[in-house]
This record gives sequence, C-alpha cells and structure tokens, in this order.
Amino acid sequence: MGAGTIAAAFLRGQTCLYPFSHLAKLLQGKKVVKINGTIILAAMKKSILYLGDTSLTSVAAYPAGILTHFGFEFDYFPSDYRFKDADLDGNYRCIVISDYPSVNFSKEQLNIIAEKVLHGSGFVMLGGWESFTGAAGGYNKTVLTEILPVVMSDSDDRVNCPQGCLVEKLLDNEITQDLPFDDCPPNIGCYNRFKAKPEGQVVLQARPMKIVRRFGEFEFQPGEPDPLLVLGEFGRGRTAAFASDVAPHWVGGLVDWGDKRIFAQAKYADKIEVGNWYAQLFAGIIAWTVI
Repeated sequence: MGAGTIAAAFLRGQTCLYPFSHLAKLLQGKKVVKINGTIILAAMKKSILYLGDTSLTSVAAYPAGILTHFGFEFDYFPSDYRFKDADLDGNYRCIVISDYPSVNFSKEQLNIIAEKVLHGSGFVMLGGWESFTGAAGGYNKTVLTEILPVVMSDSDDRVNCPQGCLVEKLLDNEITQDLPFDDCPPNIGCYNRFKAKPEGQVVLQARPMKIVRRFGEFEFQPGEPDPLLVLGEFGRGRTAAFASDVAPHWVGGLVDWGDKRIFAQAKYADKIEVGNWYAQLFAGIIAWTVI
C-alpha cells in the first residue's frame, strides 16, 4: 500500500482503498467517525442506541465517554428505564445493551430488535450482572439467543477472578490489528461465561490466572480460557458479544490499558480518564458493528 492511502475505508459494508484526496471529496459535508485508519460514514444524526450501565453519572459514563470521544452520536436510556415502543422509531445503525435487564423489554420489542438486526442494524451486548444470563439479565430466554453469536448459560453465568484474567488475542481483524495484545496483554476482573456458536468468530479470550508465592518466588498458573469477544452476523446485521464490562470493577486493569491517557465526558455524564488502547478497543467493536 502506497503513501497517501488509508488502510481501509468501510462505507455501507464495502471495503476498499482510497487516496486521501478522493476520500476527502467522497466524505465532504458528511458525519465521519475515524478509528485508526478506519473511516465510518455515519448517515444518521443519532447512529447508536445505548441502554444500561446504571446511569450517566455512574458506570455508563465510561461507554458514553468513549462514544463521545470518537465522535459517535447516540441516544441513551438508564438501566431502570422501561423501554417504550416509540424508542425503536429511530433508524439506529447499532444497538448496545450493557447491564440492562431483559424484563425492561416486552417480547414484541425484542422481536423488533431482532428484525432490525436481520435487516442490517448492528447489535452489541456487553457483560454484567444484567447482561446475557447474569444474575438478572435473563436474555437466555429471549429471541436475542438467535441473533447473538454465542450460546448463553441456563443459569447464573458470572465468573469472578480475584487474581485477574489475561486477555489473549486469537484473531487479527479491524478491531484488534493495531493493538498490542501480545507485547502488553491487558487483564480483566470478571465476565459472563458463554460459548461461541460454531459460526461465531472468537477474537479474544479470557484466561483466569492463579498466582502463588513459593520460596520467595511467584508462580503463574494459567487456567482454562473462555471466550471474551465473539463476532458474528445475523442476516445483514453484524453482532458482537463482549463477556466483560466496559466499566469498573469488572473491566479490571483493562480500563487503564494504553501508553497515553484519554480524558472524555459525554453530555450529562461524569468525566472519565482511561487508557487509549482500552478506548480504541471498545470504539472499534462499535465501529465494526455499525458498518
């Protein structure tokens, strides 16, 4: 690839190389989100619907801050908000659910979400007590089992790792290719345990660690890994399941992963300070589903 081109431009699902001069004309006057060398053309004013993580003055400040920092425009509803039929009127490019219990939806509303993904909307579920099966997520008994690229547990799926889990990269793609998972592997604290469907792509896995000290020396004993980030497709829509949370305490040290600090604040939200590689990872997951 020669100078004066970007690695890839993703416009309505098509991947190709563009000279900077051509790209500038192509995107003139349009809303653009750029992550690494990836250009996202956002056709709608509010391209993301984000649900959960308590509130913007609590842990939702983290995903909301990341979305704001990278230029995504979004609508937000807190975890205690009972979803309304009219909330699906927006032509969202991606729906993000994180610690937002399934009881907040009617069966018909979940069916409409599945239909939207079938016809091209992206869908992301992030981990937590009220995600996947969880302690009160309950999505294992809904139509979302069909659209997610994972098989959820029939019972409480939460896994707590007091000594942390190392994050291991299994696949290089648009999300992971520019992040130093091998040279500087991050860690998480907790996650929801699920299995990848046969057609799902396991991009990252979480490996619990046991650390003991014998005769003045530390020994690191890796456990059996579980899927952490699984990607898939449902009809024309892209889907992603991330087993851990984006906010403390589940996210563990991953929240500070980076060689620079990012300061961000969404409207009506608390300020956040996080690592740049952490922020890039989650923005990349959203961008991958949006396109």
